[in-house]
Amino acid sequence: MGQPYRPIEPYAHGFLDVGEDNQIYWETSGNPDGKPALWVHGGPGSGGRRGSRRMFDPDVYRIILFDQRGCGQSRPHASDATVSLEHNTTRHLIADMERLREHLGIDRWLFYGSSWGSTLILAYAERYPERVSEIIIVGVTMTRPEEIDWLYRGVGRLLPAAWEAFRDAVPKDDWDGSLVAAYNRLLGSPDEAIRITAARAWCAWEDAVIAHEALGAPGQYSSKPDDALVAFVRICTHYFANNAWLEDGQLLRDAHRLAGIPSVLIHGRLDLASPLKTAWDLAKAWPDAELKIIDNAGHTGSPATQNAIIEATERFSTNGH
Repeated sequence: MGQPYRPIEPYAHGFLDVGEDNQIYWETSGNPDGKPALWVHGGPGSGGRRGSRRMFDPDVYRIILFDQRGCGQSRPHASDATVSLEHNTTRHLIADMERLREHLGIDRWLFYGSSWGSTLILAYAERYPERVSEIIIVGVTMTRPEEIDWLYRGVGRLLPAAWEAFRDAVPKDDWDGSLVAAYNRLLGSPDEAIRITAARAWCAWEDAVIAHEALGAPGQYSSKPDDALVAFVRICTHYFANNAWLEDGQLLRDAHRLAGIPSVLIHGRLDLASPLKTAWDLAKAWPDAELKIIDNAGHTGSPATQNAIIEATERFSTNGH
């Protein structure tokens, strides 16, 4: 069974000015002359998990992590209610990644990411396919309206008590049929107590959806400190209230642009947050993608998920760069 590689620290890091007064934090570790690989974090707004670099052989890969706008160590931080999210959209994040590639002098890079990270990877790769060598995705999402509706309404049929608590945390006079939009308004409140209360209710729901994932990371959403939690939910609701500024079905429709990019899609059969059908649909539209279904895993993975990730990074390590 694959084990994570040894812990390592970055050999370089910094802040990249990406415009509109935003600076994204980035860091590189592993082999400075190795095969470039970019970890794209989820959320949106979660910030890059530093332990993800251990999925790559540091003797072979040049491992790059970055925090997307408004979260992690990037600045300004979205936990500050005065920070505008006007220039925090999928288009902006794609441009940030391309600017980071140029800043680091990289021609082509491998992408690895999960959950929202997979949506962002697909959007970038369909825009710049010539810049992508391989793709590894865990917990496939495409942030279609049907996926957003499932996660914040439909799956409530399986978790009625938790969903009613999620719904009832929104004042009745702010309820207009869209919980995501209502939470987005609450997270925009100038009242810090309202923002924190709403963010905690949102994360309690997110944790309810993954509570059965004993082999994964149950409880991971609510465990964030308040500033990270508020930034996460504020950015999430901002993106999901706007369907991530993607046309309905856009990423699936344009999957033909990924032709020739080898990929491994790793998806847990027990994933209630993003049911397997999303990964299945993408794999059917993308002949270069191999779908690996992990029977004992949900959205937050399992030891078998980790093995599949390391197997994929080891396989792609032999490809030229």
